Amino acid sequence: MKLARTRSTAAAATAVLAVLALATACNRGSTATAASGGGDKPAIGIDLPRSDSDFWNSYAEYLKKDIKSDGVNALPLSNSQNDVTKLVSNVQVFQNTGAKAVVMAPQDTGAIASTLDTLSAAKIPVVSVDTRPDKGDVYMVVRADNKAYGTKACEYLGEQLGGKGKIAELQGALDSINGRDRSEAFAECMKEKFPKIKVFELPTDWKGDVASAKLQSLLAQHPDLNGIYMQAGGVFLQPTLALLEQKSLLKKAGEKGHITIISNDGIPQEFDAIRKGQIDATISQPADLYAKYALYYAEAAAEGKTFKPGKTDHDSTIVKIDNGLEDQLPAPLVTKDNVDDKSLWGNNVG
Repeated sequence: MKLARTRSTAAAATAVLAVLALATACNRGSTATAASGGGDKPAIGIDLPRSDSDFWNSYAEYLKKDIKSDGVNALPLSNSQNDVTKLVSNVQVFQNTGAKAVVMAPQDTGAIASTLDTLSAAKIPVVSVDTRPDKGDVYMVVRADNKAYGTKACEYLGEQLGGKGKIAELQGALDSINGRDRSEAFAECMKEKFPKIKVFELPTDWKGDVASAKLQSLLAQHPDLNGIYMQAGGVFLQPTLALLEQKSLLKKAGEKGHITIISNDGIPQEFDAIRKGQIDATISQPADLYAKYALYYAEAAAEGKTFKPGKTDHDSTIVKIDNGLEDQLPAPLVTKDNVDDKSLWGNNVG
C-alpha cells in the first residue's frame, strides 16, 4: 500500500529552491542529473559510489533511466568517487536540501557509521546498495548474497581444475563487507571441498592496477598458475587480460595452457570474454535490479512503508540483519552455456 502525500505551494517552492541549491553545492564528483515528473513525491538523494568501474557505470545508467521512467523526485545525483569524505559531504548536502531518503553505496562500510547515525537522528532513512554498512541504521540493503559469490566461484574453479592446482584470488577491499564476504566464503569452501588447491590471496582494494601488479609478481614465482578468481570484473577484467596476453598466457578455453578464470559482476565485457574463451564464467551481479529496488525502497521509506523478513514478489528474500533489513537479490552463474540469455542484464545494457 502506498501512502499519498501532498504538499503546500510553499513547500513545493522550497523543494525547487533546494534542488537548485544542490546543483551548485555538490562537490566535483557530482553529476547534475535530476528526475522529471517527480511532482509532489518526496525528494530522494542518491550518491553514486565511483565511476572507474564498468559495473557501477552500468548501475548509474539504469538509475537515470528508472528515475525518468518512474517519475522519481531525485535530487541531482552526486558521485563520491570511492572517497568516504566526499560521501559524507554529499550526504550533508542532501540533508540540507530536503531529502526525505538517501540512496548510497558506501565502499568503506566501517567509516560510514557516524553519518548513518546523523541521518537516523534526522529521521532520514537510508537504502544501501551492494554494500552492507558495518554499523548504523539502514532502512534496507539492496544486495545479492556475496558469500554465495565466493562459494559459487570456489565450486566452479574447483570442479574445472579437478580439485588440484594453483589459484590467484584477486580480492576486493577487505574493509568492505563485500570483499570480506567473498573472500571468507571462497577460503572456507576451498579448505573444505578442495584442500589440494593452493590459493594465493591478493588484496587489491578494488584497484585494477594493484591487481595487475600483484598478479604479475605471482606469475613470476608460480608460472604454473592455472586458475584465477576475480572478485570484480568491472575493475579487474581488462588489466588481467592485458597482462596474460603480454605474458603469452591468454589461451582460449579448451587450449593447452588455458588459465581457468571466473569473475563477479556480469558486465557486457565479461560476456564477450566468455564468448571468446578468454574467461570461463562470471556471477551476474544485478545492476539493473540494484537500481530498480534502490529507488523502490527509497520511495517506500520516504512514504513511511515498512517491510518484514521473508520471500518477495521479485524472486528474492528479505533477511534481518543487525542494523536493519537486507533484500538479497538473485545472482546467477554465467558460462558459455547461458551467456546469450536475454534475461541477463549484461545482454541488455546500453
